[in-house]
Amino acid sequence: MTTTAAATAADFDEADFQAIKADITAWVEGPGEAYADEIEATGQVPDRLLPELRDRGYLSLAAPVELGGRGIPFSRYLELMEIVSRSHASIRMLVHVINGTWRAMVPFATPEQLEEVVKPSIAGTKLVAFTLTEATAGTGQDLRTTARLEGDTWYLNGEKHLITFGVKCDYWLIAARIEGSTAPDGFVAFLMPNTGLPGAEVIDDSDTMGVRGTDHAILRFTETPVPASALLGEEGDGLKVALGGFLLPSRVSVAMSAVGLAERAQQLAVEYANRRETFGKRLSSRQAIQFYLAENYADIAAARALVIEAAKAYEEDRADAGVLSSASKMVAVDMLARVTDKALQVHGGQGYWKRNKIERVYRDARAQRFEEGTNEIQKLVVGRAVVSGAVSY
Repeated sequence: MTTTAAATAADFDEADFQAIKADITAWVEGPGEAYADEIEATGQVPDRLLPELRDRGYLSLAAPVELGGRGIPFSRYLELMEIVSRSHASIRMLVHVINGTWRAMVPFATPEQLEEVVKPSIAGTKLVAFTLTEATAGTGQDLRTTARLEGDTWYLNGEKHLITFGVKCDYWLIAARIEGSTAPDGFVAFLMPNTGLPGAEVIDDSDTMGVRGTDHAILRFTETPVPASALLGEEGDGLKVALGGFLLPSRVSVAMSAVGLAERAQQLAVEYANRRETFGKRLSSRQAIQFYLAENYADIAAARALVIEAAKAYEEDRADAGVLSSASKMVAVDMLARVTDKALQVHGGQGYWKRNKIERVYRDARAQRFEEGTNEIQKLVVGRAVVSGAVSY
């Protein structure tokens, strides 16, 4: 465990944490449900939601106290993420992203970037969009977007897609390959303001199956000038920023999000089974339904245990943190697919109609199959670690 992590653990106030946990639970089950209904009805996240989450302190849970956060250790923060994830996916997305992007920025940011971007991001007054994914690239290491330095200006060319908050954000945290480089360290990262830069085209691509209300963008750059002051870290740090700084812990957070949403699906299934009657008997008394619910319970508990182990590995800077990050997401999202499918089946045909909450949960669950890397990529990461002997039992 690092010195900072050890100090955070030593200073951790369990009573205060339990109060935060209770507060978030009450909000998710009350106002959060009202927001969920509104978002589904309008297809938009209301403007008042982000300020409310900010004012309640939900956007600065995990960041260090010296940067304006609450300093909650990562593994304990995930307990809160678990609860938030039972709410609407767009609410979860705001809390997840804003509580995570600072991890990519802090190790590389200049003092000016810390004050102008990082601290306001943690405070929830400026929104930073993580900008890595490309339509023609896979793992991140095969990026096609390029950056060329001329004097004190970089020129950006390429296209990004599926960029969450890419339309409405204040800054893009963007990774690109240095033009002409084929080296593994030939990447750069920028904190670029979303202020109508020349040659930057922002296309709203928010019409999605699930996670309704969250904005997503396609970004196209044609000789877009980026000042050298926007460089995050040094030349060659691009993938360290994107893959290690953000994606590794973010995959664990997405895995816990899958656990939380699965718990919500199970809760809805149990409630329905306890009130629905067929042939004079409640569904919950029928063995077939009990089997579904028992399998869901075991599935959720097993995935949650792996996620917590992955979180502790990251927290302690263990050598197996990366492979556990991929393994936890791989297991948790597959679990979520099984649980939501069974929960919908418990509802029978009723669950297919939008008037029932399980319909939204079922749609939202599908997004996590590709968020922060598909399961196929996670299996490659884990498989290579296994055959190389990098993991032990």
